[in-house]
Amino acid sequence: MNAYLWWYLPTVLRADGVPVEEIAALTSALALPWALKFLWAPAVDLLRGPRWGLRGWILSTQALMVLAFLPLLFLDLRADFAAVAAFLLAHAFAASLQDVAVDALAIGATPEEERGSLNGWMNAGHLGGRALLSGGALALSAVLGPRAVVGILMAIVGSSAVLVLLCRPPPAALRGAAALREFGANLRAAARRRSTWAGLAFALVAAAGFEAAGGLGGPFLVDRGLPKEFVGALYGGPFVAGMVIGGLAGGRASDRLGRRGAVAAGQAAFALLVLAIAGAARLRPDLPGGAAAALYAALYLAIGFYTAASYALFMSLTDPRLGATQFSAYMGATNACEAWSVNLAGRFAGALGYPVAFASMALVSLASIPLLLATGGGSAAEREEGPGADRA
Repeated sequence: MNAYLWWYLPTVLRADGVPVEEIAALTSALALPWALKFLWAPAVDLLRGPRWGLRGWILSTQALMVLAFLPLLFLDLRADFAAVAAFLLAHAFAASLQDVAVDALAIGATPEEERGSLNGWMNAGHLGGRALLSGGALALSAVLGPRAVVGILMAIVGSSAVLVLLCRPPPAALRGAAALREFGANLRAAARRRSTWAGLAFALVAAAGFEAAGGLGGPFLVDRGLPKEFVGALYGGPFVAGMVIGGLAGGRASDRLGRRGAVAAGQAAFALLVLAIAGAARLRPDLPGGAAAALYAALYLAIGFYTAASYALFMSLTDPRLGATQFSAYMGATNACEAWSVNLAGRFAGALGYPVAFASMALVSLASIPLLLATGGGSAAEREEGPGADRA
């Protein structure tokens, strides 16, 4: 469903003539529930027991996601833009809560030494779904129409509930006053660690370059003269393949070479590629669509590498006893980065052009590397070095 929001929808809206500023504003607004999910993540850590566990959270939020998409079967994306935006926001809220529960399950079940590789494979599965639900959706939309695409997406989300039911439920958590006391003690311990705050600050700004270039990628390529169907094929094929390959490489590098080193390598790579896209568009205002697509293909390879490595870093910074709350704070910060960077880049693109928008966000990413160094690497051993080594 996220692929529909961030890859399919911006491309279709731009092809229909919606201004890029409005598209960027909608995209950034839809990222806000993910940015704020740390506010409701504690409920997932606290409100669990023998009868209502992580599976209950996941299944109920999936149902809400499907219901929020139901009105889109009858609304027109452009004529009913305000109503569509409201229902998409409701869907985004339910999806963000589902993310919280899924993340908590993954952190509790994953050994520290395998988190990089696991994130690479999770990224591959996630992106495979994105390929089907973005590039594939654009192709189907041309044949069946946008309403049919919405119906297909609803059916896919609903059918995935079967996989959740087949999962083995995790052990029941503490309940009542004991759960509150333990949660409070763990939360205070996390708040006293310097790496916690460095990780949050890093997540809030580090990905600005690729979030801006990615969030405006569909409109940028359409403005370079590429048909929306061809852009959909790029997202469904080369771009996703690049992210999958990059993610597997980034996850493996994170486990073998260390969290910070792998993240820094991916960050430098995507920032330099975004600068290259900005420079090419500046030097050649009539930059051919094929050249722009080739640069984006390389960019998505670097994005995949960075994403798998950075998620492994955030997992390693997270206390498993705060699997929903702390990791959701990191993920909320990354989504807040998407919200502010895409919104600001959209304003810059409308007023000053794509080169200024992309270059400014890439420089923000490069400037955030000192925050990465302050995280201490993210391993459990590094989190417990001693009372003076990791204090705010």
